[in-house]
Amino acid sequence: MTNPPEPVVRALAPTAVTKAFGRRGFLAGLGGAVALPLLAACGSSSSSTANAAPSGGGSTQLESTLSIYTWGAYDDPKTFTNYTAALGPAVTIDSYSSNQEMIAKLVAAKGTSGYDIVVPTGPYIPEMISNKLLMTLDHSKLPNLTNVDPQFLAKDWDPQNQYSVCKDWGTTGFVYDTTKITRSLTSWADFLDAAQNEAAGQTAVLDVPEDLVGMYFWANGIDWNTTSQTDLDAAQSFLTSKIAKNIKAFDSYPGSGGAMPKGTYTLMQAWNGDARQGLQAAKNPSQYKWVLPTPATELWMDNWSITANAPHPNAAHAFINYVLDTKNSLREVEFMGYNSGIKNIEPLAVAAKTEYLDMIFYTPAQVATMKTGVINEATQTKVNIMNTVKAAAAA
Repeated sequence: MTNPPEPVVRALAPTAVTKAFGRRGFLAGLGGAVALPLLAACGSSSSSTANAAPSGGGSTQLESTLSIYTWGAYDDPKTFTNYTAALGPAVTIDSYSSNQEMIAKLVAAKGTSGYDIVVPTGPYIPEMISNKLLMTLDHSKLPNLTNVDPQFLAKDWDPQNQYSVCKDWGTTGFVYDTTKITRSLTSWADFLDAAQNEAAGQTAVLDVPEDLVGMYFWANGIDWNTTSQTDLDAAQSFLTSKIAKNIKAFDSYPGSGGAMPKGTYTLMQAWNGDARQGLQAAKNPSQYKWVLPTPATELWMDNWSITANAPHPNAAHAFINYVLDTKNSLREVEFMGYNSGIKNIEPLAVAAKTEYLDMIFYTPAQVATMKTGVINEATQTKVNIMNTVKAAAAA
């Protein structure tokens, strides 16, 4: 498998420490003095291009090319080549490391980015809609939309799926080396305890403020989306004094990035699909154990969307419809290790003997422990907490 690119370093606020945001850095981008004004300023600059077909009308003939701006190494390459072979448009791919990076590029381009499809995470979509960065989807060109499980439609950020369709969703947990930690770890409290003991100095955490701060809130039964300054101060104090000195790396790709196969860490916070790829690549996968921690954790969802000024809107609709086909979706599930939200995809994955099914598909009881993040007034504070923790870890 192709490993994700190194995270791009981006300053989100005037802080002393610059941070790199990884694959799931989806809540850090719109908080703070830089991102919000930048996005708010883009509304008046949005304009339609001459060749952008309006939703619900215009020619249905596919254009010859399609440009996709997405997360690094986030699809099976065969999905793109097979789409071209089946329908014609040649696909070009450009990648980003955070929602903020993607949005900033669209804003700066003022409608001339040339991108057709982008893949925003749910909480970002309302701001993108209100600032006219996304095109209204023509559902008549997406007949395979009926393949999507209703529970992955009509989310709060786009109740009628006018601008987005589920690409996939996942969660946050952790992996530990059972040859070095012999007791059973099951909770976020266990993770934080092991980080200070068996995994002292050998712990990796995600390079994302929400997930770093989140593990403290989850362990202590605090709402992940809290705006309480008391809660935020307590998280900063604990993470800075107890955890920072034990962090070996802020690594958003311990699995697919090669750390797990190399035995680089004893304990690592990870997204389920990335952890799965690490197990697949490890010489002795039984050395590691994946944990979906109690009592609560994250649920994130990425979405297919079309830019407001897409130069190839018909090819874009055709591609989204193509990946919503059950067979094509199964290929993505097997490659990435994330649930695509397609109806009855789990029994098909079982029949295909897909590896580590329990890391892709979760029971209703497990899903009930997962909560989607939001962008609120605490978002920038969490960025600042990560800066403080990073400074303490480097001291």
